[in-house]
Amino acid sequence: MDVWIALLGLIGGYLIGSISFVRLVTRLVAPDTDLNNVELDTADGSKYKLSGYGATTASVKLGGKVGCAIGILDVLKAFLPAVALRALYPDQPYFLLTAFGAVAGHIWPVFYQFKGGWGISPIYGGMFAIDPIGALVSALLGNGFGMLVVRDFLVAYLAGPWIMIFWLWIRTGNGLFVAWSIAVNVLFILALIPELRVYLRDKKSGKVDMRSSMASIPMGRGMQKIMDKLGLDKK
Repeated sequence: MDVWIALLGLIGGYLIGSISFVRLVTRLVAPDTDLNNVELDTADGSKYKLSGYGATTASVKLGGKVGCAIGILDVLKAFLPAVALRALYPDQPYFLLTAFGAVAGHIWPVFYQFKGGWGISPIYGGMFAIDPIGALVSALLGNGFGMLVVRDFLVAYLAGPWIMIFWLWIRTGNGLFVAWSIAVNVLFILALIPELRVYLRDKKSGKVDMRSSMASIPMGRGMQKIMDKLGLDKK
């Protein structure tokens, strides 16, 4: 492995990941929107200021369609450079460094005082470059396990990236792929620490359940409607 190519791949991925599509798209479609003050209602009736700047933030302020579009762009900014490097150097792990860098850049963007999103979209972008089927399976199993088995929206949000670890381990047996999945999960958890503290505090006090958690963001409300139509949210 060429150290210089590896370093360029990592730095390049980080710089591309640092592009904040939530800020760029918001500036185009709703320039007067303040992304620095996005608040959600907590279980005790107080307001909680979101720490991240990503598709979820856009969904709260601008609606689910805009949030979905931004999420796709965030997936692509990890997927495209990673899959390009994989095509150029199929026998080398440079693309894994690029995919990792994109996640780190998304969470801590150098262009925006290191204040970015939580990283789930570029994580899936990187996974699509590694194993497209695994990306889809992880998302479906993660959401299904969280919503239907554990009945916890936070678990549904977190479980997909967790499942990637086991999927890549069992399906490929490639230690580098598994190491990548573990590394991006660590970044993901670090980015979510402020939100995890609030959620776990309310969960411990018994003030929050899955429905109230899902109702806090447009994506969750959409998922809840699907569950209601399919009769999957029965006690």
